[in-house]
Formats: sequence, structure tokens, C-alpha cells
Amino acid sequence: MKYSSEFQSVCQIDKRKWILVVVLVAVTHLFCQTLMLPYGNALHSLLSESNIQLPEKVSLSSKESSVVESTKVGESFSGTLSSFDDVHMLAHRLKTVDNGDVSEDGEIDESVNEKDEVKPHSNHSVVKTMENDSDFVEDAILENDNLFDEVVDMDEETTTQKNNESRRDLSLEQVVKTNGELSADSELDANRNSVLNDTKAASVTNSSSVVASNQLDNLPLVTIGEINFIRTTSNNSSTGDLTQLLPNHGNHSLVQSTVKKKMRCMLPPKTVTSISQMERLLVRHRARSRAMRPRWSSERDKEILAARLQIENAPLLRNDRELYAPAFRNMSMFKRSYELMERILKVYVYKEGEKPIFHQPIMKGLYASEGWFMKLMEGNNRFVVKDPRKAHLFYLPFSSRMLEHSLYVHNSHNRTNLRQYLKDYSEKIAAKYRFWNRTGGADHFLVACHDWAPYETRHHMEHCIKALCNADVTLGFKIGRDVSLPETYVRSARNPLRDLGGKPPSQRKVLAFYAGNMHGYLRPILLEHWKDKDPDMEIFGPMPSGVASKMNYIQHMKSSKFCICPKGYEVNSPRVVEAIFYECVPVIISDNFVPPFFGVLNWDTFSLILAEKDIPNLKSILLSIPENKYLEMQLAVRKVQRHFLWHAKPVKYDLFHMTLHSIWYNRVFQTKAR
Repeated sequence: MKYSSEFQSVCQIDKRKWILVVVLVAVTHLFCQTLMLPYGNALHSLLSESNIQLPEKVSLSSKESSVVESTKVGESFSGTLSSFDDVHMLAHRLKTVDNGDVSEDGEIDESVNEKDEVKPHSNHSVVKTMENDSDFVEDAILENDNLFDEVVDMDEETTTQKNNESRRDLSLEQVVKTNGELSADSELDANRNSVLNDTKAASVTNSSSVVASNQLDNLPLVTIGEINFIRTTSNNSSTGDLTQLLPNHGNHSLVQSTVKKKMRCMLPPKTVTSISQMERLLVRHRARSRAMRPRWSSERDKEILAARLQIENAPLLRNDRELYAPAFRNMSMFKRSYELMERILKVYVYKEGEKPIFHQPIMKGLYASEGWFMKLMEGNNRFVVKDPRKAHLFYLPFSSRMLEHSLYVHNSHNRTNLRQYLKDYSEKIAAKYRFWNRTGGADHFLVACHDWAPYETRHHMEHCIKALCNADVTLGFKIGRDVSLPETYVRSARNPLRDLGGKPPSQRKVLAFYAGNMHGYLRPILLEHWKDKDPDMEIFGPMPSGVASKMNYIQHMKSSKFCICPKGYEVNSPRVVEAIFYECVPVIISDNFVPPFFGVLNWDTFSLILAEKDIPNLKSILLSIPENKYLEMQLAVRKVQRHFLWHAKPVKYDLFHMTLHSIWYNRVFQTKAR
């Protein structure tokens, strides 16, 4: 009994000691948190009705920084965050930027929304009728899906510019500094060319639920620049947008300020590649192939390498009855290459793929180039073979326009399902056939005329030869491998040559002409300098709709010496081919644009290519061209016109053959022996 009472007293002493130790540890922990947390007293943060005090002065180190007074966290959000899970969901949404994701190479990819089903529409044809301005992308705001597509990848020696800083993950201590300054990445706001055109003002409120300080420490956070990047996808969206987290000194609430941001397509490019630089890149890539060495040898490769030897040693031709020599970089090589293409080239067209995305061409409107090539290629008995083992090239017959029409969810601002669809298709081809795997797709080609095609075919079709209307060197267009496809606006599918031709030079009284919608940043600049400023410069905005207006537009092109072809949202414009169609000397104003068939045609002989900064001096530049030089250029336009025409049945040297030849020509100089 004595020992039992002694044991109980010892246990009571030990209990008191343990309780004392626990209390000391708890007090020490709370004291340490009080010192470490940027929000102040940790004990207060544990109380549901307590208010967490922000530092006295919080400043944004962005372009338009603001200094604000202290406020309460419970009042600093105007939305609904009912639980800690809601906070995590909000932070994740901010971080991923409207379901955005960071791919393995650091570029921004939009992820597929689970609600978006990748199902093509019913099998039907879409003919998009345009007005006079045919650069139009039907949903202009969709251009901000290209916001982070600014990849400059001209060659191995060229600096690749990636906008990775827009997705940097920062901890709460990095965003809200303990010295009282809320740091936003000023470079992110100052240098980012790819941001929203008009971010809507919105806010999110923090409810009175318990949010512990240690939970706030572990909260996944984003920069203020990323917060500004969030946008509303619909008017009745249930997710609030954040534009700025700025405490208001007067009423301790958010300052709902709208920050005007501009899309990438509404700002000049960061870098400019001149035509002379493009020509140097072409020469270097011709001499040094960047294509992947095939995994095993093929008789077709040997035939291509033999053809290359003949092309490089082609007999010199000074004059030709069929071709206009000055319009070509090297007419002798072109002539020999074209003859060899007609003699030996065989193409296999994959049968896989369902309509309307595959095997259903669009023959009219803005995207007619990809449709006409598809129709004429699939129906060609001269080049197409049924046995893929006999093919030198493999054609992926999809329509980028029908891909957008069938799969894109209107106003979703998410195109990842389009790219995923093509990725699945290419993987299906690679799994079923061995030809893709032999070269990594280097002997495969695609023809696409949609503005989104560079994005849709990135990564999984990166080694393919891409014939693209949107031939922008800052969007990954590879000079010497890819082909700049002419964007042709076909007004009549039954008669694509309707209204062909124009007035002779002596009857062209107008110095320069342009009319069209104000797409992009460049056209408003053009009108600002020249609209209603000079009678010799007929520079207009959008022309009225209707047949009479269209005919008036055509007559203006037929009667003008120079037709101004400024870029729209993207670098390409159908006006380049329209000008040639109506025998008007095209004046291309589009930085980083690779002109059609750049590998074989000498554009200096039949066009003017001006830098965007030269718009204020446009008239003086045009007047500085001597009359005899203009006559030579106008003659060259008429001579090369045949290379930019579609025919129901392909004609030698026409647009179909020129496109196929450019693909063949680039493949010849990219082929490597095993």
C-alpha cells in the first residue's frame, strides 16, 4: 500500500511536468509564428471572428504600382472562399491560367476542359463567306490563345525566345514581403507581349471561415501578373476574375481597377527577321540539313539523294520559253527539280481519319488553299500511289479549318483539344505504319491555311514538312524545311479564275490602294498616316458589304499601281495573292513573314517588302521607284501570276504543282543517307 501511494504521487508529478512542457512548447510555437508570419499575430488568426492585419503599406512593383494603406484580410477579397479547399482551387485556377498548363519545354499549353468533348460535328461542308477583308478570324478574341506562342526558333544558332516567366511559382513570402511590400513581377507586366486585350474587373471575397496561418503558408500562390491574366469566359461564369489585389484606404476593400492589357497579335513583334537574314538562313539550311537521320535505309532515299545531285549540277539555263527567269532564285535548279518531281515523285495519302476534319476540302473562301490542294492531291493519279513502300512523301490530309469548326468550343479560349486530336491521329499513324517511325515524320507533310495551324501541329508533328499560310518565323516556321503556302481567297469554287487580270500600267492612275477591316495593330497605323491624307494614296477602312462593294474593291485593285498588303492578326494576308491575281504590284508590310515559295521565287523582282516602321514614308518609297523599274515589276507580276492560280484540273507550274514542288524541293535538301 505504501509503494502504491508513492507510485501515484510520482505519476502525478510526471503528469504536471508533461503538461508544463506541452504548454511551454505551445507558447513557444505561437510566439515563433508571431515573429515569422507576415500577417502578424498567429493566435488571432486561429480565431474565426478575428481579423488578420495586412502590413501597413503594400505596393505593387508593376508598371502602374499603387501604394495603399492597411486593410483586413477578411475584407480584402470580394468573392466567395468558404473553405481552405476553395482557396486552393482559386490558387490553382490562377496558376494554371484558365486551365493552362506548362509543357515540358516551358511553353504554355491550354489543357483540355473535361466538359469539352472531342467529337467532330456531323459530316457536312462549311463554306465561310467573307466580305472584302478576308483576313478575318471569325472570333477575334480567340487570338489570345496564341499569347504564349512567341517561339523564335529559326535555326540552332538563333536565340530561342520563350516567355517562361509568365508561369513562375512564388511562395506567399515572395509575393507578400515581410517588409510590407507586395511584389509583382514588373518585368512580367512590362515585357509580356502576350496578354489579354481587355481584362474585366472582378474580385473575390474571403468569408468568415477559419483560415489558419499555417495553412496560408502552404497556399499555392501566383504573381500579381498572373492574377491580372485571368479572364471571364462567359457572362454568367461562376468563377470570379482577379484583376488586382489592392486594398482601399478609404473603406478597407478592393480597388476594382480595370487593367488594359493587349493580346500578342495587337503588339509589334519583339524581334524582327529581315528578308536578307531569311535568305542567309535559307542558304545555310540548304547546305546543312537539320533532318533526322533515318533509322534504316530506303530505296526511296537513294532516289532522292540521286535527284539532289542532279539538281545541284543542273545545266545552266539563261532563258526559257515557259518560265520567267528573273522571278526565280535559280531557274536552272528549279527547272531540273521540277522535271525530276514529275518523273519520280510518289506520294502516299493516308486513308485514316474521318470527315469532316479529314478528306473533306473547303473550295471557297479564306481557307481555300488547303482545300484545293487536298482535293487535287487525293484525286491525282500521277503522283499518288497505293503502296506506301513506293512513296517518297506521305500526306496527312486534314483541314485545319474543319478541325477548328468541328472541335473548338466557341468562346472557350481553349484549343488544346484540337492539338490533342491531331496528336492522337499521328500516334495512330505511327502505331499502324512503320514509315513515320523511320524518319520521325520528316518525310511526311501537311498543308494548312488556318492561323492556328502552327499551334495545332506543334511538338507531335514538329519534324514534318509544314506548308503553312501563317509562315511566321517567330512561331516556329523553319526556313528551308517548311513551305510558305499562298493564302488565296477563292470567290467562286466553280470558277476560281473569275475576274482574273487587270488594267495595263498606263491606265493605272492610283499610286496605292488598301481597304479592309482594322485587324491587328498595324492597319490602324496605316490609316492614321494615310487615310484621307493624300489623293494618290487611296487608303480606306472597311468597305460596305454587298456585291457592288466587292466589285468596287476589285476595280480598285485592277486600277492601282501598288496594292498595300499589311498584316492582320497574323503575318499572312490573302491580299498578296489578290494583288498578283489583279496584276497589281504587292507591297507587303509584315515583319517576320516568309513570302510564299520563298525557297524558289525571287520576290524582289515582282513585289516590295517593307518593314512595318516604314509606313510613315510609304509614299516617298513608292515614288522613289523609277518608271522603268515599276514596268519591270508589273511585267514580272503578270509572268508569275500562273504560279498562284488554282485549276480544276492541275496545269503545269500552277499553284498545286508549285506547292507540291516546294515540299519536294525542301525534302530533297533535307534528306540524309543512313
